Amino acid sequence: MTPRRPTIKDVPALAQIVNDWIDATLWMPRDLPPEGIADLISKGLPQREMWMIGEPARAYISIEAEIAHIWGFYSAEPGQGFGKLLMDRAKEGRDFLSLNTHVPNVGAQKFYVREGFVPIGEIEQGPVSTVAGTPDRKPTGLRELRMEWRR
Repeated sequence: MTPRRPTIKDVPALAQIVNDWIDATLWMPRDLPPEGIADLISKGLPQREMWMIGEPARAYISIEAEIAHIWGFYSAEPGQGFGKLLMDRAKEGRDFLSLNTHVPNVGAQKFYVREGFVPIGEIEQGPVSTVAGTPDRKPTGLRELRMEWRR
């Protein structure tokens, strides 16, 4: 499968991936209703460099290109190689990437370390979205781990 840019028609499938993850993750509080997730992704679509895998979407990544920061990275089927494909695409043409992951998300942290990311330190979650990077979301109260990759 080859990563491609999502369009507005892909937003429901992207939102479904995030909503399913929230519903399946016991430690993750739901701070927005399912339609709110779709709204954030829609708002982020023209502002972010986004890539997805699948028809319909099975995984996606959302990057703020100007600062090389990954704001959202979700897979409906972890362990199938979709994350690796998207991360490889995100690294193309870059020497640096950063991201924040929730401290309890140990599985994601293991993936990021395999991909060459280094933990920088724990931080309090700021008032930004982990879905689309919009500043109108309230923090969930979960601590995050800042990680960085350098070529």
